Amino acid sequence: MSVQGEIKEKTKINIQEPKHYRVIMHNDDFTTMDFVVEILIDIFHKEDAEAERLMLLVHESGKAVVGTYPYDIAVTKVQISRERAKQAGFPFRLTIEEG
Repeated sequence: MSVQGEIKEKTKINIQEPKHYRVIMHNDDFTTMDFVVEILIDIFHKEDAEAERLMLLVHESGKAVVGTYPYDIAVTKVQISRERAKQAGFPFRLTIEEG
């Protein structure tokens, strides 16, 4: 049975990918290379060779992007890294920028 004057509704779903943010690691004269590699492996889940490469890039260039994540994940990784650096007595610096 058909209802006269039936209205069909179209629903448009607009799903957007979340914005991503770059985590940037900065060089300093105190944080050890071993500590930086450890952070890259433990927190940023990099393979050993990639962690070494990124650490050297940070050391030689002054800074490097070590990952791109949704905002909440980027902030969490930075907070965990900073806390671990603080406990180890390093002035380790990471920043986040939209990317």
